[in-house]
Order: sequence, then structure tokens, then C-alpha cells
Amino acid sequence: MKILVVQESDWLKRNPHQQHHLMDRMSVRGHEIKVIDYPIDWPKDDPEGFRFNRQVVDNVYKVDKKANIQVIRPGFIKKPVLNYISLYRSHKTEIKYQIENFKPDVIVGLGLLNAYSASKLCMKYDIPFVYYLIDVLYALIPEKTFQSLGKKINKKAIKNSRKVITINEKLSELAISLGAKPEDTIKIDAGIDLKSYDPNLDASAIKKEYNINDDDIVLFFMGFIYDFAGMKELAIELGRNKDKYPNYKILIVGDGDAYDDLVRIKNDYDLQDQLILTGRQPFEKIPEFLSAASFCLLPAYIDEEIMQDIVPIKIYEYLAMEKVVIATELPGISTEFGYDHGVEYVREASEVLDKAQSIIDSGRYETLSKTAREYVKDNDWESIVDKFEDTLNEITGNCKK
Repeated sequence: MKILVVQESDWLKRNPHQQHHLMDRMSVRGHEIKVIDYPIDWPKDDPEGFRFNRQVVDNVYKVDKKANIQVIRPGFIKKPVLNYISLYRSHKTEIKYQIENFKPDVIVGLGLLNAYSASKLCMKYDIPFVYYLIDVLYALIPEKTFQSLGKKINKKAIKNSRKVITINEKLSELAISLGAKPEDTIKIDAGIDLKSYDPNLDASAIKKEYNINDDDIVLFFMGFIYDFAGMKELAIELGRNKDKYPNYKILIVGDGDAYDDLVRIKNDYDLQDQLILTGRQPFEKIPEFLSAASFCLLPAYIDEEIMQDIVPIKIYEYLAMEKVVIATELPGISTEFGYDHGVEYVREASEVLDKAQSIIDSGRYETLSKTAREYVKDNDWESIVDKFEDTLNEITGNCKK
């Protein structure tokens, strides 16, 4: 099967998400995959010059070295507002070119502007278009004035879809509210590589490298550190209560908007031994870092709009490692995991330390951690890819390969 994927985020540099896991594994299964993406961090990474010229990167993989995906980056004008206008035009031209030359059996959309263009072109060329909704896309638009327009575009692309796939119940509800037909909307859960995410992994090397003692309580966070992630507030809370929590350490793997503030907090509160900032790490090392954790965290602002309906894939990975998760009670998280499956809830990040200590003091940790792994044991990536592949085969009329 030939699959064209269109998105408006960076396929190459961003941490692996659901689509990367799926497409790498689909590639390994023999499907031919091309991705049209957008280097969304260009204002920070490549601000010089007027125009970003088209690029093609071959032999790309994110999670499986055997994968072979081609990533295409259409050109655009590197100026505010003009970047969106030029992106719309260049992506539409590129999609049309790929339809006529690559001749995809199906197009999978993860963006807004290019998903809308793809959906319209699919109708013209009679190609199935699948909208893959893994986030509240219009809420992620940095310019607030464009978010209502983004929502309208999102609705149109969904309306033009042959099938809408989501990764949790709240996103399915959102898709239907945006115009998806219930009978054409399916949920395919996030997946986990259960062999790699082994609770019995040896943590000694990571502990030695980052000066973590066996009796330390390690609060772990990984991924892009947004300002609303709650990690600044948690670090300040620990800084103010070092005497109360002398053996607590916060281990953060990743970078992002709040990274520099965390460096400052680390210095201001003399948290040299208790706030560990590793920066971005290779994907292959993540299970090893997780093995050193006691609790895993998602203490994002409970009223942050873009966090309401999503369930980050890392929650499944945390649970697979038999780690108790402490998260703010976001609707997507609580709907997906409930209240007795290894996820414990707080109202805000400043409550994390007390929550962790209360779980330890009550003797509930081991029971909660065993429940966590049990809850996600059926989310192995191979079974998830089976469902995704079957769905594409169904709408394209292909026999399963």
C-alpha cells in the first residue's frame, strides 16, 4: 500500500508520537510511505533569510531502524502570517504532485491547512482520505486570532474524510462535535513496545550517571516542557520544602519553552542535587531513564485548553513500566484511565510532593504500580498497528499484506 501522510509539525526533530510509531512499523511491514511535513520551529532554529526552500529527506526512521520513510518539506516564506499563506499554497501543490506521481492508495491527514487541501484533492481524484485526530489542532495555533479560523478548517477537513481515527474517547467526542459521522469515527488506542518497556530493566547506569541513590524518590517527567506543564511550579515547591523532602529528586528528560526557567529555578533555590535536567535524549534510552523513576508526572495546568481532550502516549509508557502516575485531573486522562488503574490525581503541580508521600506512607505504591501494567498490557504496538492497517485496507479495498 502507498500511504501519503500530511502534517504541519516537524517529523524529523520532534519526539516520537503516535504517527511516528505507526508509520515506522507500517514501513517495516512493506508499505511505501511518504510524509509531507513543516519545520514548525523555524523561528527559533532557522530564522535567517526570506524563504525556506523545498527539502526532501530519504531513509527516515524515528523508532525502528528498519523503517524507510521519505519526508518532503515544501518551501514557504519565513515571515509571520505569510508563512501560513505560502504554506497553504506550497503544500497544496506538493500534495497534488504526489497524487499524480506517487499515486497513493490513501492519504492520512494530521494537520489543518494541508489536511484540508488533501481532503479536497482526495475528493477530486477519488482517493480515500483519513483524518487522524491525535490533538486539538486549532488550539495549538500560537496566534490566538487564527484559532477560530483553524477550527473552521478542521471541521471542513473532517467533513471530507472517509474515516476519522482518534486515540482516546474525548478526542472521539471532539471529532463528532466537529462534524465527523459516529459510524465513520473509530478509536485506536495509543501503543507500547512492551518488550522495551520492561519494569525489570536495570536502572544502575542511569542512577550512577545522575547521582541518584537507591533510597531517593524520583519524580520523572519527559517530553517537551511547555510553560503550562507544571514543572516550574513543582520545582519551586521542592525548592521551598527541601528540608521536608530531602531525598526527593525531579528528573526531567527533554527540552522546551520552560527549560531556561527551570535552569534559573535550579540555581535560585539551590537544587543542584535535586533537580536533574538532562535535555533531549535518544528515544532508545527512554525506558532506561524510566527504570530509575519512582513516580511519573503529568501535572499540567488543569484549565489549559489544549490539554483537555488529549492523552499523551507517554502515559501508556509510564504505566507499562509499573510506575505510578501523578497527573492533574484532566478530562481526557480521567476518561481514559479512570481512578483505579495506576493514575492518581491532583489539582495542581504544587500538590505532587504531598500526593507522592501519601501514597508511600499508605503502603499503596506496589498495588498501584502492578495495576498500572495490567491495565495497558493489551496495548502492544503490534496489535495497534494491526488495527490501523486493517482500517486502511478496509477503506482502500486492499488485501492485508
